[in-house]
This record gives sequence, structure tokens and C-alpha cells, in this order.
Amino acid sequence: MAETANNPSESFHNTAHYGAAATAKPLTWSQKMSNHIAYALLTYTGLQIFVGMSAIKGDSRSILPYFALVALVAIVIPACRNFERRWEHMADNDDMTYARLFRRDTILLWCAAIAFPFIVAGTAKILHAIF
Repeated sequence: MAETANNPSESFHNTAHYGAAATAKPLTWSQKMSNHIAYALLTYTGLQIFVGMSAIKGDSRSILPYFALVALVAIVIPACRNFERRWEHMADNDDMTYARLFRRDTILLWCAAIAFPFIVAGTAKILHAIF
């Protein structure tokens, strides 16, 4: 035990990490939704960059890929914040009455996060072909 006190790294791992994990409270519905939204935004951004970069490589003079970035800022982030705000106002208890709503909302969130970059890119390609 005296060795642990002399080694700050071991002391940190023994008390802070394991102690916090052992006494951590379960996540509330709003915290769970907040985590899903954060990961969905990261996934969306990664897909948006990947799909946008392929559109930029296709035609470097086009400004249409930059409209996808405007859509990210103008539509997606505020929409996710409103979605998250809705869950912040719900009661945070272990009641399973929210389980069905939570599942529906997470499926909707992930479908939108994955599909929207492709919809934006497809729309941009269609507009580019027309104009």
C-alpha cells in the first residue's frame, strides 16, 4: 500500500478510475440521448467529409460541395440540439415507459445521420447536372 502512495500513476488508477466506475450512477434518458446525438454528429460529419471530398475531386471548380457544409451548420446541428432539448425535459427516472420512444428516436437519429450526407451529395450532383 505504501508503494501505491509513492507512485501517483497507480494511486490515480486505484482510486479515481476504479472508485468512480464502482460508484457511477446509471445514465439518464437525456444523457443517453445526448451521447447518441454526439456520436451521430461525428458519424454524419465524417460521412459528409468523405462524400464531400469525392464531390470536390470530381469537379474542383464547383461550389456545390460547400453548400453541404452550409447544410451541416444551418440545418443539422440546430435540429440535433432541438432533438436533444426535447429529451432534457423528459423525466429522468428508471421508468421503462420511455424505452419505446427512446428506441424510435435513436433509430430515426441514426438513419438521418447516415442518409443525409448521401441525400445532400445526390442533390448536389443533380443540381450540378442541371446547371
